[in-house]
Amino acid sequence: MKSLLIAWKDFKIRITDRKGFLTMILMPLVLTAILGAALDSVMGGDDSFSETTVGFYQADDDQMAEMFRKEVLSQISFIKVKPAANEKELKELLRDEKIDAAIMFPIKWSSGMNNGELKNVTILSLPDRELKSSVIESLLQSFSERIQTMSITTSMVMEDLTQSAAVVSGQVKMQSAAAEITADLTESVKKEYKIAEESVGKKNVSSMQYYAAAMAAMFLLFNATVGAKSFIQERATETLGRLMVSPTSNTSILIGKFLGTLLFALIQLLIFYTATALFFDVKWGDNLFQLSVIGISYSIAVSGIAMIIAALISDEKTTDLISGIGIQVFAILGGSMLPIYLFPDLLQTFANITPNKWALTSFLKIMSGTTWNELAMPIAVLLLMGSVSLTIGTLRLKAR
Repeated sequence: MKSLLIAWKDFKIRITDRKGFLTMILMPLVLTAILGAALDSVMGGDDSFSETTVGFYQADDDQMAEMFRKEVLSQISFIKVKPAANEKELKELLRDEKIDAAIMFPIKWSSGMNNGELKNVTILSLPDRELKSSVIESLLQSFSERIQTMSITTSMVMEDLTQSAAVVSGQVKMQSAAAEITADLTESVKKEYKIAEESVGKKNVSSMQYYAAAMAAMFLLFNATVGAKSFIQERATETLGRLMVSPTSNTSILIGKFLGTLLFALIQLLIFYTATALFFDVKWGDNLFQLSVIGISYSIAVSGIAMIIAALISDEKTTDLISGIGIQVFAILGGSMLPIYLFPDLLQTFANITPNKWALTSFLKIMSGTTWNELAMPIAVLLLMGSVSLTIGTLRLKAR
């Protein structure tokens, strides 16, 4: 009961703080509106990826390059292919902004495919449309890996067939068997991209949705330093000391502080969800229960981090430094500034230490439509972060 009273007292102090309200509620809404509108042309509309026009040039009649154009690019609904006669024409199309990205295949691109080697392909894009070129690059990389696997598999199967009794005895004709195997493998490549395109085009995330999720994740993280700073201020003014000599146990005090931060974080999320849905028409997904679970899990993680910061830091200036620099570093690493898939692989791996990365990616999955299985890992990680931080913070604060 005393923990709830402490939590309610902390919550009332924060909710009535005008400066805090502007920072934690209005600022993320303003940034969402600015960033979402500014990058709308790059990231597309509300329900599908914006149409991408790709300039295409191949130096010869390489069959695999032609297959990529016909069976992959031309089969995806939001991609329009514009062939070019030569490199000069392709670059002119890009310079005049008649295309969003350009792809150039060298002579005999797939000549080393049987050895697992493909020549480098040049992909160009306009400075403000790099997201679109990254989609083309991802498609090409996936296609390249598939056709190399297909080639090596075909070679191995054909080698086994030539030594089989059925071929030696004439029961199976080598030429027809080879044609059938190649056709089956080629069809599997086509099906993969058809399924992928249907999945992407069904419910893609718009720029407004992305930055609504990004700002929610970033500004909720500020609660960690706000909660810690409140604790430090009460310690400096002896308020915490007087509370500790009262009949209230230290555990009750710590849990109350934790719950106060948690309550404010949940109210902040609720206001932000509602405001972005009403004023910016942000669609947070069809499953509100999934959204609620991720929101609660993330709030628990942030509240736990507040306790560990309060336990390890004793002055407000250091807390302000963490708030000003540390949170921004976490925001960048976690994808709140730029989409995380644009980062190098090393940074993407390193981003897993940030709680906002797990929250942001989960929000985006829910917006696109996802299953509980895909959310199980983020939920577990966020709850673990919160519980471990709270435990360490509690033990450290008790010792002090």
